[in-house]
Amino acid sequence: MTRPGAWPPRSPLATGLGCRCPRCGTGPLYAGLLAVAEKCSVCGLDLGPHDSGDGPAVFVILILGAITVALAFFLETLAAPPIWVHMAVWPPVIVVLAIALLRPAKGLLIALHYRNLRHEYDGGA
Repeated sequence: MTRPGAWPPRSPLATGLGCRCPRCGTGPLYAGLLAVAEKCSVCGLDLGPHDSGDGPAVFVILILGAITVALAFFLETLAAPPIWVHMAVWPPVIVVLAIALLRPAKGLLIALHYRNLRHEYDGGA
């Protein structure tokens, strides 16, 4: 392993949305669907302290709510289907999009957290 100051800064956008380690940009960020890995398998960065809290969920709820309501209004205006169609269409769409958006949103906030507090996690370098 190299000394802490040897890691060049990585783009939080690239590492976060790619769900990669914020220090090396190579190792996977997650050990499961949304569980952050204990440490990076490439550079050894302890990923435990990088907590994104409820931030990703809040952003995803707001974005997904706006998208879903707009699409529901569009469908209602276009076809005026019975209510059961809305009840059958939108819950699966919301669940799939929520899972698809939560991983990169959480990765992005973890990458931003690392970039702004890098000195605390890289041994004061």
